[in-house]
Amino acid sequence: MSDKGKSQQFSLFDYARVAVEEKAAASTPTGEHSNFIVYVDESGDHGMLSVDPNYPIFVLAFCVFYKGHYAEKVVPALQKFKFNHFGHDVVVLHETDIRKETGNFRFQNRQQKESFLNELTDIIEASNFILISCVIDKGKLRNKGGVPDNPYNLALGFCLETLNELMQEKNQDDTLTHVVVECRGKKEDGELELEFRRICDGANRSGKSLPFKVIFADKKVNSAGLQLADLVARPIGLSVLRPTQENRAFDVLKQKFFCSGGRSKVGEGFEDWGLKIYPAPESEKPR
Repeated sequence: MSDKGKSQQFSLFDYARVAVEEKAAASTPTGEHSNFIVYVDESGDHGMLSVDPNYPIFVLAFCVFYKGHYAEKVVPALQKFKFNHFGHDVVVLHETDIRKETGNFRFQNRQQKESFLNELTDIIEASNFILISCVIDKGKLRNKGGVPDNPYNLALGFCLETLNELMQEKNQDDTLTHVVVECRGKKEDGELELEFRRICDGANRSGKSLPFKVIFADKKVNSAGLQLADLVARPIGLSVLRPTQENRAFDVLKQKFFCSGGRSKVGEGFEDWGLKIYPAPESEKPR
């Protein structure tokens, strides 16, 4: 990576214009598609044959963007970030590669890495999106006895049900919303598509059809939304796994979660609303 000590070539955001008008985002769509787009990523292994003692959880994260803000602000900001650090925008940001400092992410020193991560966190903080996530405690799930459910399917069901509540709140539930996921393999993608359709066809808490369509994106697709979803999934997991550990990324994400009090109460009331932990902790009251 280039020396981060040099001045930036591009300013990431036009902060004077970054706010999205709620009226525009929640207005009735003029076509068959909703005003929102959803990008999905995961953290951890959803298999149940073995449980990693260092990370015994599975996290699914939905990042819900208003399309206007996404196209006009988020995508350009991430491209400018890449131009500033790499000189081009072809690099795909992967949380694992950044954390392990592999591939394009070989930092010259700790200071450069911290500056890089802080700038990414600033982009996430300045980007307007709504976060829906589910964390599956695989150890507790296995201890419940019987054949444990698939953690991915459990998390997907919760996230889609909650997404439907959000779309109802935004007056978007009569139009189609696309949910973009990264390809994982022919078998896995086929199983996911079947489960997605099953949930949307009525196998959900409301018992009604959900207006969503899954889109599979190749791992090589340079999607800003998928990259941001990849960056938020692990901090969510760590906030559950190690709640007392410093986690600046999650401190920012708390302001993004879909919550019970609406926009006036962001950062509050998101537990078991925009963020679900399953099986639920002993002290948690059911929603």
